[in-house]
Amino acid sequence: MAESIETLGEFGLIDRIAKQTTTQQPTTLKGIGDDCAVLSQSEGMVKVVTTDLLLEGIHFDLTYCPLKHLGYKAVAVNLSDVCAMNAYPRQITVSIGVSGKFTLKAIDDLYDGIRLACQRYGVDLVGGDTTSSLTGLTISITAIGEQKPSRLAYRNGARPNDILCVSGDLGAAYAGLQLLEREKRVLKGNNSASPALDGYKYILERQLKPEPRPDIVDFLEKIDVVPTSMMDVSDGLSSELIHICSQSEVGCRLYEDRVPLHAETKALCAELNINPIVAALNGGEDYELLFSIRQEDYPKFQSQPGPEIYAIGYVCEKEKGRRMITTGGDEADLQAQGWRFFTN
Repeated sequence: MAESIETLGEFGLIDRIAKQTTTQQPTTLKGIGDDCAVLSQSEGMVKVVTTDLLLEGIHFDLTYCPLKHLGYKAVAVNLSDVCAMNAYPRQITVSIGVSGKFTLKAIDDLYDGIRLACQRYGVDLVGGDTTSSLTGLTISITAIGEQKPSRLAYRNGARPNDILCVSGDLGAAYAGLQLLEREKRVLKGNNSASPALDGYKYILERQLKPEPRPDIVDFLEKIDVVPTSMMDVSDGLSSELIHICSQSEVGCRLYEDRVPLHAETKALCAELNINPIVAALNGGEDYELLFSIRQEDYPKFQSQPGPEIYAIGYVCEKEKGRRMITTGGDEADLQAQGWRFFTN
């Protein structure tokens, strides 16, 4: 019989997590085990801090999301926010609320995923909190990063004639979610059948195990480029472009035929009769980096090998609006139709 969390107790659980956790960052002076973590400040650097809250039934469905994958994803989405400042993630804290339905093995699986993401990206787990919950699983992660002040990128710096870029293909996470939801409906009440997922490994991983892009931060430093604006694509390309335009007080032109789409995204969208550009514009959870750069910096991207970065449009004056130029040459207003809070 699986050991229960109740038998172990809160402090026993914390001690168990601490014993299984090691640190990697020289700025981590004290991790789990005291009232506070103790972090040092690197010379010439500033700290950036971000927090995300994930709720069972709202942000994840344990019907098809393994706890190890969920732990990894919970870390990844927070590290992505740090990268979206053109900064390097260094430490995280993890707080969880768990109900009585979760065994100690389940919590071990969750933290195995958390530690795997930390190891993958050289990040230290330095603290957090645990509590009981009456409504399922709640995960709150705070990520701490650092960067030189002169290299930080904000959302409000885009200027007319800047080039809009994205770090990878879009719409895959949404396609993966649609596939999982379809199979959940098909298999409801049928425990003997297996989901039909063959041929869609890429879009499933994009949904269940997204990856942040510190490699883009590395490359930008290597070629000595600081984006004029930057954010990650968590709510869909259209929403993020509108955020940048609003905060920078500019307009934009997005070229439909320049938006990168993976072959599996196109294939699944064809199966489900979804326009793949709609998935890219409104799907979200891709966690690629959307950023603008000065025209004179663009040749630097061809100066040496690096990750795939796609030029997808340009920034224009505010009065010209925020529009997409379709493959047919028409212009359509961009609409923020991604994830919206407090709506049914």
